[in-house]
Amino acid sequence: MDIDDDRPGAVLLTGGRLHEPYSKVAHGLIRDSERFEIVAVVDNNNAGQDAGVVLDGTTRDIPVLASLDELAGLVEAGATKPTWAIIGVATHGGLLSQQLVDAAAEALRHDMSVAAGVHEYLSDSPLLVDLAHERGLELLDLRKPKPASELHFWTGAIDTVGAPRLAVLGTDCAVGKRTTTRFLHHALQNAGVESALISTGQTGWLQGATYGFVLDSVPNDFVSGELEHAIVTCWRAEQPQLILLEGQSSLRNPSGPCGSELLLSGDARATVLQHAPGRTWFDGCEDIDKRIPPVADEIALISHYGSDVLGVCLSGENLTTEQLVAERDALRDTLGIPVVAPLLDGVDDLIAPITAYIAAHTQPSE
Repeated sequence: MDIDDDRPGAVLLTGGRLHEPYSKVAHGLIRDSERFEIVAVVDNNNAGQDAGVVLDGTTRDIPVLASLDELAGLVEAGATKPTWAIIGVATHGGLLSQQLVDAAAEALRHDMSVAAGVHEYLSDSPLLVDLAHERGLELLDLRKPKPASELHFWTGAIDTVGAPRLAVLGTDCAVGKRTTTRFLHHALQNAGVESALISTGQTGWLQGATYGFVLDSVPNDFVSGELEHAIVTCWRAEQPQLILLEGQSSLRNPSGPCGSELLLSGDARATVLQHAPGRTWFDGCEDIDKRIPPVADEIALISHYGSDVLGVCLSGENLTTEQLVAERDALRDTLGIPVVAPLLDGVDDLIAPITAYIAAHTQPSE
Protein backbone atom coordinates (compact mmCIF):
# COMPACT_ATOMS: atom_id res chain seq x y z
CA MET A 1 0.00 0.00 0.00
CA ASP A 2 1.43 3.37 -1.02
CA ILE A 3 1.38 5.95 1.78
CA ASP A 4 1.56 9.68 1.25
CA ASP A 5 4.47 11.05 3.30
CA ASP A 6 2.70 14.40 3.45
CA ARG A 7 -0.22 13.05 5.48
CA PRO A 8 -1.18 15.35 8.38
CA GLY A 9 -0.45 13.99 11.82
CA ALA A 10 -3.42 13.04 14.00
CA VAL A 11 -4.16 11.79 17.49
CA LEU A 12 -7.09 9.53 18.33
CA LEU A 13 -9.36 10.31 21.28
CA THR A 14 -11.01 7.17 22.67
CA GLY A 15 -12.25 8.20 26.12
CA GLY A 16 -10.72 5.24 27.93
CA ARG A 17 -12.37 2.71 25.59
CA LEU A 18 -9.57 1.76 23.20
CA HIS A 19 -9.85 -1.90 24.23
CA GLU A 20 -13.60 -2.05 23.46
CA PRO A 21 -15.42 -2.72 20.15
CA TYR A 22 -16.96 0.76 20.36
CA SER A 23 -13.50 2.15 19.43
CA LYS A 24 -13.78 0.61 15.96
CA VAL A 25 -12.98 3.97 14.31
CA ALA A 26 -9.69 4.10 16.19
CA HIS A 27 -9.04 0.43 15.48
CA GLY A 28 -9.31 0.97 11.73
CA LEU A 29 -7.01 3.97 11.80
CA ILE A 30 -4.45 2.17 13.95
CA ARG A 31 -4.32 -0.62 11.37
CA ASP A 32 -3.89 1.71 8.39
CA SER A 33 -4.74 5.13 7.05
CA GLU A 34 -3.72 6.71 3.77
CA ARG A 35 -5.22 10.06 4.83
CA PHE A 36 -3.65 10.64 8.28
CA GLU A 37 -0.47 9.66 10.05
CA ILE A 38 -1.61 8.41 13.45
CA VAL A 39 0.87 9.83 15.95
CA ALA A 40 -0.70 8.69 19.22
CA VAL A 41 -3.87 7.62 21.00
CA VAL A 42 -5.12 9.46 24.09
CA ASP A 43 -6.78 6.92 26.39
CA ASN A 44 -6.33 7.11 30.14
CA ASN A 45 -7.25 3.46 30.75
CA ASN A 46 -4.59 2.07 28.40
CA ALA A 47 -1.84 4.67 28.76
CA GLY A 48 1.74 3.49 28.51
CA GLN A 49 1.02 0.73 26.01
CA ASP A 50 1.41 0.47 22.25
CA ALA A 51 -1.96 1.01 20.55
CA GLY A 52 -1.42 -1.94 18.23
CA VAL A 53 -0.73 -4.24 21.15
CA VAL A 54 -3.96 -3.14 22.84
CA LEU A 55 -5.83 -3.72 19.59
CA ASP A 56 -4.58 -7.13 18.47
CA GLY A 57 -1.18 -7.83 19.98
CA THR A 58 0.79 -6.31 17.08
CA THR A 59 3.31 -3.58 17.87
CA ARG A 60 2.71 -0.58 15.59
CA ASP A 61 4.79 2.10 17.36
CA ILE A 62 1.74 4.21 18.17
CA PRO A 63 1.95 5.17 21.85
CA VAL A 64 -1.09 5.45 24.08
CA LEU A 65 -0.94 8.62 26.18
CA ALA A 66 -2.79 9.49 29.37
CA SER A 67 -3.44 13.05 28.21
CA LEU A 68 -2.72 15.52 25.43
CA ASP A 69 -0.16 17.20 27.67
CA GLU A 70 2.20 14.28 26.92
CA LEU A 71 2.26 15.20 23.22
CA ALA A 72 4.89 17.88 23.72
CA GLY A 73 7.48 15.34 24.84
CA LEU A 74 6.56 13.03 21.97
CA VAL A 75 7.07 15.80 19.41
CA GLU A 76 10.33 16.86 21.03
CA ALA A 77 11.51 13.26 20.61
CA GLY A 78 10.91 13.49 16.85
CA ALA A 79 7.28 12.54 16.33
CA THR A 80 5.19 14.40 13.74
CA LYS A 81 3.33 17.30 15.32
CA PRO A 82 -0.37 16.43 15.04
CA THR A 83 -2.70 18.99 13.50
CA TRP A 84 -5.85 16.87 13.87
CA ALA A 85 -7.60 15.08 16.70
CA ILE A 86 -10.10 12.38 15.70
CA ILE A 87 -12.89 11.07 17.90
CA GLY A 88 -12.10 7.37 17.67
CA VAL A 89 -15.27 5.86 19.14
CA ALA A 90 -18.66 5.08 17.64
CA THR A 91 -20.86 5.67 20.67
CA HIS A 92 -24.20 3.94 21.22
CA GLY A 93 -26.82 6.17 19.62
CA GLY A 94 -24.09 8.33 18.07
CA LEU A 95 -24.08 10.85 20.93
CA LEU A 96 -21.12 12.88 22.13
CA SER A 97 -20.54 12.23 25.82
CA GLN A 98 -19.41 15.12 27.99
CA GLN A 99 -16.06 13.34 28.26
CA LEU A 100 -15.63 13.43 24.47
CA VAL A 101 -16.74 17.09 24.26
CA ASP A 102 -14.15 17.92 26.92
CA ALA A 103 -11.49 15.94 25.02
CA ALA A 104 -12.34 17.77 21.78
CA ALA A 105 -12.12 21.12 23.58
CA GLU A 106 -8.73 20.19 25.00
CA ALA A 107 -7.53 19.21 21.51
CA LEU A 108 -8.60 22.60 20.17
CA ARG A 109 -6.71 24.28 22.99
CA HIS A 110 -3.67 22.29 21.81
CA ASP A 111 -4.15 23.82 18.34
CA MET A 112 -5.61 20.75 16.64
CA SER A 113 -8.66 20.68 14.41
CA VAL A 114 -11.16 17.98 15.38
CA ALA A 115 -13.00 15.37 13.29
CA ALA A 116 -15.83 13.12 14.43
CA GLY A 117 -18.12 10.60 12.80
CA VAL A 118 -20.88 10.38 15.41
CA HIS A 119 -24.44 11.51 14.81
CA GLU A 120 -24.25 14.39 17.31
CA TYR A 121 -22.26 17.14 15.63
CA LEU A 122 -19.21 18.92 16.98
CA SER A 123 -20.51 22.04 15.27
CA ASP A 124 -23.64 21.99 17.46
CA SER A 125 -21.53 22.64 20.58
CA PRO A 126 -21.21 26.39 21.27
CA LEU A 127 -18.07 25.71 23.30
CA LEU A 128 -16.33 23.88 20.46
CA VAL A 129 -17.51 26.34 17.81
CA ASP A 130 -16.19 29.28 19.82
CA LEU A 131 -12.85 27.60 20.48
CA ALA A 132 -12.40 26.61 16.83
CA HIS A 133 -13.27 30.12 15.62
CA GLU A 134 -10.99 31.74 18.17
CA ARG A 135 -8.01 29.61 17.10
CA GLY A 136 -8.73 29.40 13.36
CA LEU A 137 -9.28 25.64 13.48
CA GLU A 138 -11.76 23.27 11.83
CA LEU A 139 -14.58 21.10 13.15
CA LEU A 140 -15.25 18.25 10.71
CA ASP A 141 -18.55 16.37 11.18
CA LEU A 142 -18.32 13.38 8.85
CA ARG A 143 -21.92 12.33 9.40
CA LYS A 144 -23.43 15.71 8.61
CA PRO A 145 -25.68 15.04 5.60
CA LYS A 146 -25.33 16.79 2.26
CA PRO A 147 -28.17 19.02 1.10
CA ALA A 148 -30.79 17.18 -0.95
CA SER A 149 -29.70 19.08 -4.05
CA GLU A 150 -26.35 17.23 -3.95
CA LEU A 151 -27.82 13.75 -3.48
CA HIS A 152 -28.69 11.19 -6.15
CA PHE A 153 -31.63 8.91 -6.88
CA TRP A 154 -31.07 5.43 -8.28
CA THR A 155 -31.35 5.53 -12.09
CA GLY A 156 -30.28 2.13 -13.40
CA ALA A 157 -26.88 3.48 -14.48
CA ILE A 158 -25.40 0.57 -12.51
CA ASP A 159 -26.03 -1.52 -15.64
CA THR A 160 -23.32 0.45 -17.47
CA VAL A 161 -20.63 -0.71 -15.03
CA GLY A 162 -18.47 -3.39 -16.59
CA ALA A 163 -16.78 -4.57 -13.40
CA PRO A 164 -18.57 -7.07 -11.16
CA ARG A 165 -19.29 -6.05 -7.59
CA LEU A 166 -18.59 -8.02 -4.41
CA ALA A 167 -20.34 -7.09 -1.17
CA VAL A 168 -18.79 -7.66 2.24
CA LEU A 169 -21.80 -8.21 4.48
CA GLY A 170 -21.98 -9.21 8.14
CA THR A 171 -24.24 -11.08 10.48
CA ASP A 172 -24.24 -8.05 12.83
CA CYS A 173 -22.81 -4.60 13.46
CA ALA A 174 -19.14 -4.15 14.36
CA VAL A 175 -17.97 -7.62 13.38
CA GLY A 176 -15.11 -6.52 11.09
CA LYS A 177 -16.68 -5.85 7.68
CA ARG A 178 -14.61 -2.77 6.93
CA THR A 179 -11.37 -4.43 8.02
CA THR A 180 -12.08 -7.49 5.88
CA THR A 181 -12.98 -5.27 2.91
CA ARG A 182 -9.63 -3.52 3.14
CA PHE A 183 -7.77 -6.82 3.65
CA LEU A 184 -9.42 -8.17 0.50
CA HIS A 185 -8.61 -4.98 -1.44
CA HIS A 186 -4.91 -5.17 -0.57
CA ALA A 187 -4.70 -8.96 -1.11
CA LEU A 188 -6.32 -8.66 -4.54
CA GLN A 189 -3.94 -5.89 -5.54
CA ASN A 190 -0.98 -7.98 -4.36
CA ALA A 191 -2.33 -10.81 -6.54
CA GLY A 192 -2.39 -8.50 -9.58
CA VAL A 193 -6.14 -7.85 -9.55
CA GLU A 194 -7.14 -4.22 -10.12
CA SER A 195 -9.75 -3.80 -7.39
CA ALA A 196 -11.44 -0.65 -6.12
CA LEU A 197 -13.24 -0.06 -2.84
CA ILE A 198 -16.51 1.73 -2.11
CA SER A 199 -16.56 2.94 1.49
CA THR A 200 -19.92 3.31 3.24
CA GLY A 201 -18.86 4.64 6.64
CA GLN A 202 -16.96 7.49 8.24
CA THR A 203 -13.91 5.38 9.08
CA GLY A 204 -13.41 4.45 5.44
CA TRP A 205 -13.07 8.11 4.55
CA LEU A 206 -10.66 8.67 7.44
CA GLN A 207 -8.57 5.76 6.19
CA GLY A 208 -8.33 7.38 2.77
CA ALA A 209 -11.08 5.83 0.63
CA THR A 210 -11.53 7.74 -2.64
CA TYR A 211 -15.07 6.57 -3.42
CA GLY A 212 -18.09 6.19 -1.19
CA PHE A 213 -20.44 7.93 1.20
CA VAL A 214 -21.58 7.68 4.83
CA LEU A 215 -24.61 5.46 4.36
CA ASP A 216 -26.38 6.08 7.65
CA SER A 217 -26.23 9.86 7.28
CA VAL A 218 -28.14 9.78 3.97
CA PRO A 219 -31.97 10.00 3.90
CA ASN A 220 -33.34 6.60 3.00
CA ASP A 221 -34.75 7.75 -0.36
CA PHE A 222 -31.23 8.53 -1.57
CA VAL A 223 -29.21 5.58 -0.20
CA SER A 224 -29.56 3.44 -3.33
CA GLY A 225 -28.76 6.39 -5.57
CA GLU A 226 -25.70 7.44 -3.59
CA LEU A 227 -24.42 3.87 -3.72
CA GLU A 228 -25.00 3.65 -7.46
CA HIS A 229 -23.39 7.07 -8.00
CA ALA A 230 -20.26 6.03 -6.07
CA ILE A 231 -19.95 2.79 -8.05
CA VAL A 232 -20.50 4.45 -11.43
CA THR A 233 -18.07 7.26 -10.58
CA CYS A 234 -15.44 4.71 -9.57
CA TRP A 235 -15.97 2.66 -12.75
CA ARG A 236 -15.71 5.66 -15.06
CA ALA A 237 -12.58 6.95 -13.35
CA GLU A 238 -10.61 3.73 -12.88
CA GLN A 239 -12.14 0.85 -14.88
CA PRO A 240 -11.17 -1.69 -12.19
CA GLN A 241 -11.59 -5.44 -12.58
CA LEU A 242 -13.63 -5.70 -9.36
CA ILE A 243 -15.46 -3.23 -7.11
CA LEU A 244 -15.65 -4.12 -3.41
CA LEU A 245 -18.64 -2.77 -1.44
CA GLU A 246 -18.20 -2.27 2.30
CA GLY A 247 -21.32 -3.38 4.18
CA GLN A 248 -23.01 -1.83 7.20
CA SER A 249 -24.97 -3.49 10.03
CA SER A 250 -26.62 -6.71 8.79
CA LEU A 251 -29.63 -7.86 6.83
CA ARG A 252 -31.48 -8.94 9.97
CA ASN A 253 -30.30 -6.70 12.79
CA PRO A 254 -33.67 -5.44 14.08
CA SER A 255 -32.24 -2.15 15.38
CA GLY A 256 -31.04 -1.13 11.90
CA PRO A 257 -31.15 -3.68 9.09
CA CYS A 258 -28.92 -2.91 6.12
CA GLY A 259 -27.26 -4.65 3.20
CA SER A 260 -29.98 -5.32 0.66
CA GLU A 261 -29.02 -2.07 -1.07
CA LEU A 262 -25.60 -3.51 -1.92
CA LEU A 263 -27.14 -6.67 -3.34
CA LEU A 264 -30.01 -5.04 -5.24
CA SER A 265 -29.12 -1.43 -6.04
CA GLY A 266 -25.39 -2.20 -6.32
CA ASP A 267 -26.08 -5.52 -8.07
CA ALA A 268 -23.41 -7.41 -6.14
CA ARG A 269 -23.70 -10.98 -7.41
CA ALA A 270 -21.12 -12.24 -4.93
CA THR A 271 -20.68 -11.76 -1.19
CA VAL A 272 -18.10 -12.41 1.49
CA LEU A 273 -19.86 -12.83 4.83
CA GLN A 274 -18.31 -11.62 8.10
CA HIS A 275 -19.37 -13.35 11.32
CA ALA A 276 -18.52 -13.26 15.02
CA PRO A 277 -19.11 -16.81 16.31
CA GLY A 278 -18.47 -15.70 19.89
CA ARG A 279 -21.48 -13.35 19.79
CA THR A 280 -24.97 -14.75 20.48
CA TRP A 281 -27.24 -11.70 20.30
CA PHE A 282 -27.43 -8.78 17.89
CA ASP A 283 -25.47 -5.80 19.19
CA GLY A 284 -27.56 -3.93 21.76
CA CYS A 285 -30.29 -6.61 21.77
CA GLU A 286 -28.93 -8.86 24.50
CA ASP A 287 -31.68 -8.01 26.98
CA ILE A 288 -34.50 -8.73 24.52
CA ASP A 289 -33.11 -12.05 23.30
CA LYS A 290 -32.72 -11.15 19.61
CA ARG A 291 -30.31 -13.84 18.46
CA ILE A 292 -28.02 -13.83 15.43
CA PRO A 293 -29.15 -16.55 12.99
CA PRO A 294 -26.78 -19.38 12.05
CA VAL A 295 -24.27 -18.63 9.29
CA ALA A 296 -25.79 -21.22 6.95
CA ASP A 297 -29.19 -19.57 7.34
CA GLU A 298 -27.72 -16.15 6.47
CA ILE A 299 -26.00 -17.61 3.41
CA ALA A 300 -29.35 -19.00 2.26
CA LEU A 301 -30.99 -15.60 2.70
CA ILE A 302 -28.25 -13.88 0.69
CA SER A 303 -28.69 -16.43 -2.08
CA HIS A 304 -32.37 -15.44 -2.34
CA TYR A 305 -31.14 -11.95 -3.27
CA GLY A 306 -29.23 -13.50 -6.17
CA SER A 307 -25.77 -13.27 -4.61
CA ASP A 308 -23.42 -16.20 -4.03
CA VAL A 309 -21.44 -16.28 -0.77
CA LEU A 310 -17.88 -17.07 -1.83
CA GLY A 311 -16.43 -17.31 1.66
CA VAL A 312 -16.87 -16.52 5.34
CA CYS A 313 -14.56 -14.41 7.50
CA LEU A 314 -14.58 -14.74 11.28
CA SER A 315 -13.99 -12.25 14.07
CA GLY A 316 -12.36 -13.65 17.20
CA GLU A 317 -14.40 -11.49 19.57
CA ASN A 318 -15.02 -13.25 22.91
CA LEU A 319 -13.02 -16.31 21.79
CA THR A 320 -9.58 -17.67 22.56
CA THR A 321 -7.37 -18.46 19.57
CA GLU A 322 -8.08 -22.16 20.09
CA GLN A 323 -11.84 -21.58 20.13
CA LEU A 324 -11.64 -19.41 17.00
CA VAL A 325 -9.68 -22.09 15.13
CA ALA A 326 -12.21 -24.72 16.19
CA GLU A 327 -15.13 -22.56 14.98
CA ARG A 328 -13.33 -21.91 11.69
CA ASP A 329 -12.61 -25.58 11.06
CA ALA A 330 -16.16 -26.65 11.94
CA LEU A 331 -17.67 -24.10 9.55
CA ARG A 332 -15.28 -25.17 6.77
CA ASP A 333 -16.53 -28.73 7.14
CA THR A 334 -20.22 -27.83 7.20
CA LEU A 335 -20.34 -25.01 4.61
CA GLY A 336 -17.99 -26.37 1.97
CA ILE A 337 -16.60 -22.90 1.13
CA PRO A 338 -13.46 -21.08 2.33
CA VAL A 339 -13.67 -19.91 5.94
CA VAL A 340 -10.87 -17.76 7.37
CA ALA A 341 -10.13 -15.63 10.41
CA PRO A 342 -8.54 -12.60 8.68
CA LEU A 343 -6.52 -11.40 11.67
CA LEU A 344 -5.17 -14.92 12.13
CA ASP A 345 -5.05 -16.37 8.61
CA GLY A 346 -5.19 -13.42 6.25
CA VAL A 347 -7.61 -13.64 3.32
CA ASP A 348 -5.52 -15.31 0.62
CA ASP A 349 -7.78 -18.38 0.59
CA LEU A 350 -10.54 -16.17 -0.83
CA ILE A 351 -8.56 -14.89 -3.82
CA ALA A 352 -9.13 -17.94 -6.06
CA PRO A 353 -12.95 -17.96 -5.76
CA ILE A 354 -13.04 -14.19 -6.18
CA THR A 355 -10.91 -14.24 -9.35
CA ALA A 356 -13.13 -17.01 -10.72
CA TYR A 357 -16.16 -14.82 -10.02
CA ILE A 358 -14.50 -11.89 -11.82
CA ALA A 359 -13.82 -14.04 -14.87
CA ALA A 360 -17.40 -15.29 -14.99
CA HIS A 361 -19.14 -11.93 -14.47
CA THR A 362 -17.01 -9.31 -16.23
CA GLN A 363 -18.98 -7.62 -19.00
CA PRO A 364 -17.19 -7.58 -22.38
CA SER A 365 -15.87 -4.18 -23.45
CA GLU A 366 -17.90 -2.45 -26.15
